[in-house]
Amino acid sequence: MKNLIHHRDTCRACYSENIELVFQLKPSPIGDAYITAEELDNKQSSYPIDLHICRNCKLAQIVDIINPSILYGNYIYLTESSSGLKEHFKNYAKNVSNRCVHTRGSLVVDVGSNDGTLLKYFKNFGYEVLGIEPAAHIAEDAIKDGINTIASFLDVKLANKIVREYGKAKLITSNNVFANIDDINTWIEAIDILMDLDGVYVFESYYLADVINNMVFDFIYHEHLSAFSVQPIKTLFEKHGLKLIAVEHVETKGGSLRYFVQRAKGHLVDDNSVTQYLEYENKIKLYDKETYVNFANKIDTLKENTIKCLKDIKKKGKTIAAFGASITCTTLIYHFEIGKYIEFLVDDNPSKQGRFSPGLHLPVYSSDTIYEKKPDYVLILAWRFSEQFINKHHGYLKSGGTFVIPIPEFKVIKND
Repeated sequence: MKNLIHHRDTCRACYSENIELVFQLKPSPIGDAYITAEELDNKQSSYPIDLHICRNCKLAQIVDIINPSILYGNYIYLTESSSGLKEHFKNYAKNVSNRCVHTRGSLVVDVGSNDGTLLKYFKNFGYEVLGIEPAAHIAEDAIKDGINTIASFLDVKLANKIVREYGKAKLITSNNVFANIDDINTWIEAIDILMDLDGVYVFESYYLADVINNMVFDFIYHEHLSAFSVQPIKTLFEKHGLKLIAVEHVETKGGSLRYFVQRAKGHLVDDNSVTQYLEYENKIKLYDKETYVNFANKIDTLKENTIKCLKDIKKKGKTIAAFGASITCTTLIYHFEIGKYIEFLVDDNPSKQGRFSPGLHLPVYSSDTIYEKKPDYVLILAWRFSEQFINKHHGYLKSGGTFVIPIPEFKVIKND
């Protein structure tokens, strides 16, 4: 355990000891550790997921950190397997390229590049591209697919090596990655080394305000060490002599922000979006303890409704399957304490099919299995995709099946 997890007592951004617990989830195993049949005898421990806010810089963060080599060593998530992300990254590359206006042939570095989906689009626009991806097997596949990729974590040493071999980057991107870093100050030092004088660092991350407003509590898990918002991000980059110049809202991950960071005399124009978001965060009392008390109470009510429904179903001798085999689904199952009611999981991601869920070891099948096994109810754990899942499987409803949606409002859907 000593080398597996460590607990920090200070803020990862400003090192203040004034951090306050604001929201506590039930401990769970590593959320994406879906295992093979050969690994079923291996015990999977659960670890804390407690959200704190720094009263100094306002960063929301988890302070129990699992060793990255454990979290990412056998990582199986692929960008192309996530619903809607390919189209999102196609638009992302176009919009960011137009906004940052760099010469074709300029170097674009994507940190946490996964299978290279985003870089493919930049490459198509005529940029030189380089990926940095710590999961070696995913990096290897990206290379085979024509995307130059370094299988490593980003650090200062690697940044200097890249500058020596490739030159400075005009554009650096990282998407749903920066929030996974514990030592974010050293990360920014590496970004600073990589970034050219007129370079721009663009990153996307799920937005703390949307977690609260959209009930996206299941996006708080072990990999997501920070839940970013504009105020602490602005302060953090200023400390390193960099400027948060603009912010854009995007719909991915239950609500995210795209942050644009440059040097103090960079070429991007201040569009007042940063100021607007600072005012918004103050208006909704994003950093007040009471906000999180109310948030937790709403989640507890949804939990109670879900458990009551599942208990009643079981009392009638009916069967329950669940749709969703992702990290967020693990968080939801454990926090709602509903694993014992579920027979099996279904998911459209081939890499999850044939595996077993973290800790509870529920088998994962393809979504079409609901027609073969005919569960009486399907609980939609991947609730952000409930509409498209229900539309795709309207035949299941017609055959007498019932869908249960636990969040953001508890619903039971039958074929009336």
